[in-house]
Amino acid sequence: MKPQLSGKWALVTGASSGIGEEFANQLAARKMNLILTARREDRLQQLAEKLQKQHGTKTVVLPADLVKPEELNRLVDEVRSLTDPVTLVVNNAGFGEISTIENSDLQKLIDIVQVNISVVTRLTYEFLPEMISRNDGGVINVSSVTAFQPVPYMGVYSASKAYVLHLSEALWAELYETDVRIMALCPGTTRTEFFDKAGVTSWLSKNFAHTPSQVVRKALLFYERSHPFCIPGIKNWLVAWITKFVRRRRVVLEAKKVFHNLATGEEKD
Repeated sequence: MKPQLSGKWALVTGASSGIGEEFANQLAARKMNLILTARREDRLQQLAEKLQKQHGTKTVVLPADLVKPEELNRLVDEVRSLTDPVTLVVNNAGFGEISTIENSDLQKLIDIVQVNISVVTRLTYEFLPEMISRNDGGVINVSSVTAFQPVPYMGVYSASKAYVLHLSEALWAELYETDVRIMALCPGTTRTEFFDKAGVTSWLSKNFAHTPSQVVRKALLFYERSHPFCIPGIKNWLVAWITKFVRRRRVVLEAKKVFHNLATGEEKD
């Protein structure tokens, strides 16, 4: 049965740009009310005003830097203080780094684990029990096509996204007999700020990329059909499943060739 979203509330993390912002746009078009969180309060306020004007959406802006556990705790407390329950959680906040071992920023790698794994786990398990008790609601966890294979020079990122995929699939099976949904979204290259933050701005200009609109449209379609995961685009689907037909050793060594120049700085401009 197709979930009823109109008039209900969604929490969207990383909502100030990219895929998170587009989730806010498309959920507002479905008449959902939104709790928007990210670090950049000014961007969130601008988005909230736009959605209220275009769709009459009720919005709550809760800026937070989810790298900091105390701000995650504050976010949860503020969401719980609201009158209406959260019906959909979109765990979109996340980031990565492409670098060699010796040039890696250790603190940044730890922060990746915090946001990509700890935050996703906390927000998923924080709100799912109430959804189960109501037999209504769901979670969309933004993973990545890199979740399907190890990626040299971005090992922590790809491992974190594998965690998100496996967690989401496991919970999907647990919830199979209910009306509560959970899905992992596994996009490939998408035109977002991710590549600027990862220090590889040239990647978008040299590779095919989906738009956030395309990714979110496919994600919501798959979510409505209660799929455990969504891989937008046939090329990304083929990349994800190649490990079933090729030795993993071969796959990871081929991936190393692709990302070597990015990690060593030869393609970062």
